[in-house]
Amino acid sequence: MTTEEARRGAVLFDMSGRGVIEVTGGDAERWLDGMVTNDVKALSSDPSSSGCYAALLTPQGRIVSDLQVLCRPGGFWLETGREAVPGVIERLSRYVVADDVALRDASAEHARFGIEGRGARAALEGVAGGVLSIGPSCIEDSVIAEVPVAVASFGWSGEESFQLFAPAAQGEEVSARLETVAQPGSASLLEALRVEAGIPALGSELAEDTLPDEARIGHAISESKGCYTGQEVIARLRSRGGVKHQLVGLRGRELPAPGARLERESGKRTGELTSRCESALAGGEIALGFVHRDDATPGTRLVCEGQEVLVAALPFVTLPAAESETPPA
Repeated sequence: MTTEEARRGAVLFDMSGRGVIEVTGGDAERWLDGMVTNDVKALSSDPSSSGCYAALLTPQGRIVSDLQVLCRPGGFWLETGREAVPGVIERLSRYVVADDVALRDASAEHARFGIEGRGARAALEGVAGGVLSIGPSCIEDSVIAEVPVAVASFGWSGEESFQLFAPAAQGEEVSARLETVAQPGSASLLEALRVEAGIPALGSELAEDTLPDEARIGHAISESKGCYTGQEVIARLRSRGGVKHQLVGLRGRELPAPGARLERESGKRTGELTSRCESALAGGEIALGFVHRDDATPGTRLVCEGQEVLVAALPFVTLPAAESETPPA
């Protein structure tokens, strides 16, 4: 399956590599609002305001993890990469002092699936038996194959996307029903969709040496909420003209592996390549990387391991408006 076919249709992905941290307790809302960058206090159980994209930062304003904060009965879910869960819990636990807050790795309790593409909503509504009222980055409860499923609206393709949380013991029933309305997609396909869309990922573009504005995730930061870990650094940087490095797209032939050094033609280092893929839709080999802001203008010529690369605007791919392919229910 090509990325263009995936974008125009509805593709089912195994998301077992994603994890969930459950945050409960009488102080959970107030405490969590002080930990992450977005406005937790503004969330509610309403499907239009039940979640937000946020980040957990170090005191120096660097990214520990990006998170989907989801308001759930009795508390909150923090959705992130499964490998990041232990480290996020360990760091958050440092700040639980006299607070009525409990943190728990709930990842194993959920069978995880994602549906992405322009046909995703129609496909999902077909098996859920009704119209979804869910807002961006939010979550609502539904039923698929007579199994209770939580559906959240986020993903990594840049197209309409949904993440599903089913009880682990009933994952096979839900998966079988989803396969009747969406084509299965591989991890490499989802990665290509992500790079085409210019969406940063934890472990690739998002790490403890990266600031949110460098990675273009400023939308994870509330400008109106109270204090959170790293806020002073973020506010100071923004007041002084912003960050020195920027996430950009890169084009070239035989692009090196992630981690390769990006240089100006003079040989001076400007940044590094972080993700790459082959994309027929984008016209060949493409990559994501960080460069000094002076080199972030599309069309700038750089060198990577002896190969010329060109800085490109993000996203690489923006399909024209068209009717979605709606799989049969």
